[in-house]
Amino acid sequence: MTYNEFKTKQKSLRLPEGQLAYIDEGQGEPIMLLHGVPTSGWLYRHIFPVLVKKGYRVIVPDMFGFGSSDSPKGYDKYHEKHQAQRLLKLMEHLKIDEWTHMFHDAGGLWTWELLKIQPQAIKQLIILNTIILKSGFTPPMRFGNNFVTKFMISLYSYRLTNGMLMKGLFKSGLLHNNLSKADIEGYKTPLLKGKIKGMYYFFSKTCHNLPNYSALLPTLKQPALVIWGKHDEFLKWEPQEDTIKHALQIKNENVHSIEGKHFIQEEVPEKIIKLTHQFIQKQ
Repeated sequence: MTYNEFKTKQKSLRLPEGQLAYIDEGQGEPIMLLHGVPTSGWLYRHIFPVLVKKGYRVIVPDMFGFGSSDSPKGYDKYHEKHQAQRLLKLMEHLKIDEWTHMFHDAGGLWTWELLKIQPQAIKQLIILNTIILKSGFTPPMRFGNNFVTKFMISLYSYRLTNGMLMKGLFKSGLLHNNLSKADIEGYKTPLLKGKIKGMYYFFSKTCHNLPNYSALLPTLKQPALVIWGKHDEFLKWEPQEDTIKHALQIKNENVHSIEGKHFIQEEVPEKIIKLTHQFIQKQ
């Protein structure tokens, strides 16, 4: 799938702050696939078509500031709570009251905020190398809301520096970088079009002021499946494993620490699909 082919599948929801792009394909039990930083729904291009064939209705949004969605002005527009509210508006628009929720990286922030607002909306959690507790969070950059950070993030929007930065990102995020030119183009294109505001908010605020979700987790009743690339340099499972398993009451059989780094959707998409399908069918 090329990035242009991916974009032709996307629809758009008009919100007060701008357009939210998303894919909605298939029939059956709904499942949302949520990206993180600095990616987009493109991250799931190997996964969502197979889940559709397996009989699911799959929703893949691009969050504000990422992918094909708008990147409006205003620092606080990218606050985790506002991003969560947009997801709820999207599902309300699609007339979906309850769904299985797969999430990755900063998608954890938007997911935990969503669960604060409407915990009954999510039926099951599929956790992929995501932000949960401070003990497992080791971001590559921690900057403030200032000119230096703006300059650093702006380098992603220029072709020469983008290429170098993305090469470094995938070198640290994949055990083996086998991405094709077309694969990488799907990640680079939104950034080269200036979709960097969401990333700027993340690195200038969230990275050194991570919300504390330790009180939220024990209140959640959703069954949870964990699929985690155990060689991730950004998000580590082991330092937070016992706390999370206890808080979310996750069974050992539903925790899978696998050979992979951060972008496991690129490394082991078939395994993610298989484990997710088996988990849902057992519930």
